[in-house]
Amino acid sequence: MGLTIGVDIGGTKIAAGVVDEEGNILSTHKVPTPGTPEAIVDAIAAAVEGARAGHEIVGVGIGAAGYVDRQRSTVYFAPNIDWRNEPLKEKVEARVGLPVVVENDANAAAWGEYRFGAGKGHRNVICITLGTGLGGGIIIGNKLRRGHYGVAAEFGHIRMVPDGLLCGCGSQGCWEQYASGRALVRYAKQRANATPENAEILLGLGDGSPEGIEGKHISMAARQGDPVAVDSYRELARWAGAGLADLASLFDPSAFIVGGGLSDEGELVLDPIRNSYKRWLVGGNWRPVAEVIAAQLGNEAGLVGAADLAREPAPIM
Repeated sequence: MGLTIGVDIGGTKIAAGVVDEEGNILSTHKVPTPGTPEAIVDAIAAAVEGARAGHEIVGVGIGAAGYVDRQRSTVYFAPNIDWRNEPLKEKVEARVGLPVVVENDANAAAWGEYRFGAGKGHRNVICITLGTGLGGGIIIGNKLRRGHYGVAAEFGHIRMVPDGLLCGCGSQGCWEQYASGRALVRYAKQRANATPENAEILLGLGDGSPEGIEGKHISMAARQGDPVAVDSYRELARWAGAGLADLASLFDPSAFIVGGGLSDEGELVLDPIRNSYKRWLVGGNWRPVAEVIAAQLGNEAGLVGAADLAREPAPIM
């Protein structure tokens, strides 16, 4: 179909990129993310116009954090933007004069990894993104599975613990409360407060108090062998692996692709996730075990995936 533009809506910036059919990004344009819903639509249009200069574009794909309808048109609900039944496709098309597809951002990233990253060669993969929260995507039989209403794969809000920790979604015990960047920082603060003598390196990287611990400090300290930092990663991995075991019972993929900011830590986080996954996988000693592999496209996965999904002629259910 030719060149398309992918749009990634971030908390601080909106990035648009021209992507060819091999997944290569040919040009990009970024604008700050404004504070109001209508201004965000204008910013998306500005980013698209900036990226498309000098290129013949056939369509636009937008990755949006939220629930997107089965027609890939309307954002039912976005947790971080005041979008409620927002007709995003219609509004952006009116501004840029190109066909537009709207997709959940985690789905877009999953598709990008499947098509051009770690998922190449697989037909059935489950992607999870371990970042500030926890998202994911389902590819079965070479197709992105979005569910009847278009809002499948909200893995972060599977309830892992009945009446557990309160989640930002309003429920309790959601998976992302136990396996995410926020959870990792919480684990480290709790452990450093309880046993500061085991967190000397970790505390030294911040302001000396448990309250001053940040995610980057935990990574640095874990690589230096800090007991609290290492144990915090193990706790996160325990929950992440247990969730993957549940997903294996549902989908039986050949591979799990782990993306998001935490995947940048490589084997520091992936190896204990694999161990936990195998520990909790039902019948794990007698059945094939899916690979657990790191995502390859990094922050570009969502943009590349959204651009490629703009080439799909109809919603993928």
